[in-house]
Amino acid sequence: MQHLPLTARLEDYADQAAALLRAHAASDPDALHLIHRSHPRFLHPEVPWLPLPLTAGQVRASPFDAADARLALARWYSFRDWAALSDLVNAVHARAPGIREFEFAAEAVITGDEAALADLLREKPDLVSARSSRVTCHEPSVHRATLLHYLAANGVEDYRQKTPANAVAIARLLLEAGADPNALAAMYGGECAPLSLLVSSSPPARAGVQTALAEVLLDHGADPEGRGSGNWVSPVLTALVFGFTGTAQALVRRGARVDRLAAAAGLGRLDTAETLLSAADSLERHRALALAAQLGHTPVVRLLLDAGENPDRHNPQGMHSHSTPLHQAALAGHEDVARLLVERGARLDIPDKFWKATPAAWAEHGGHPALAAFLRPNRRRRRRP
Repeated sequence: MQHLPLTARLEDYADQAAALLRAHAASDPDALHLIHRSHPRFLHPEVPWLPLPLTAGQVRASPFDAADARLALARWYSFRDWAALSDLVNAVHARAPGIREFEFAAEAVITGDEAALADLLREKPDLVSARSSRVTCHEPSVHRATLLHYLAANGVEDYRQKTPANAVAIARLLLEAGADPNALAAMYGGECAPLSLLVSSSPPARAGVQTALAEVLLDHGADPEGRGSGNWVSPVLTALVFGFTGTAQALVRRGARVDRLAAAAGLGRLDTAETLLSAADSLERHRALALAAQLGHTPVVRLLLDAGENPDRHNPQGMHSHSTPLHQAALAGHEDVARLLVERGARLDIPDKFWKATPAAWAEHGGHPALAAFLRPNRRRRRRP
């Protein structure tokens, strides 16, 4: 099933919901997959994006009626419910002031339709500061994203998180028309600026334009130290948490400071980390170990372990807190870091908080069988005659 275009009518969505209901009854695997990941009944109550550990058979056996199909479909489109989807679709077709223009401008941004976007901005210049009115299934439900936030391809509707090949040209068009590079939107439980969202986003990285987009935002006044609140304020730390070290280094070259232990650790700057260590509090040291292990900086990991950091704590909030440093090193295949953590007493049997898997399982999942074998808790017992 494909996402419908913005011009689709409510009847088209209703037809999709009816098709989803029939596919559920027929045990269609794609339908069961969609339902498992969209309907709130099958999602973790405390981690709303995480599907519960259910089989396709269990999803099929659960009661599922027409109302459930409409709810699952609406959430597949990232709406809170069918009513929120209906309101937006009807507003677009009724040409509700501000809504239709913004929605078509957002579509032009994510598809790279530079000509259409230029026409819209010419007809309605204040679109550069307009905000989305969508009611989503995320927290908070109304993100109020600007067009630049859509360009960051993060925090907005899941199916609209995409990056066109000409994203840099789209960015320049918006910024030269007056878009605020430091505008804040309500996302991920905080207030986020486009730069921090961009540097944590996979679509622009896969498109090969993440760093170039960051440079354009900085050229037009984006704060390299970050704006907003929540876990994703510092662009440098955010880029490091999500593994985009090249972008983090570019931010530093453009003036972002490396005056926190966690940033120095994530960048692998041992000398700077040694200088900042004594003044760092417990939380900052915890963050530093999480990043150094995740990104494979063995000397920095050794420095922090020598300073007394506990390798068995789950990582701090905002830094893959469902896992330990050993989980992250195992997933990335950082064998030297993993061996150092184990030598310093890191336990092999601690499960992550989401999938309840050991570091060995994470190494296996990451495609590192030799490291997985080393990390299996019973490896020494199996070697006994």
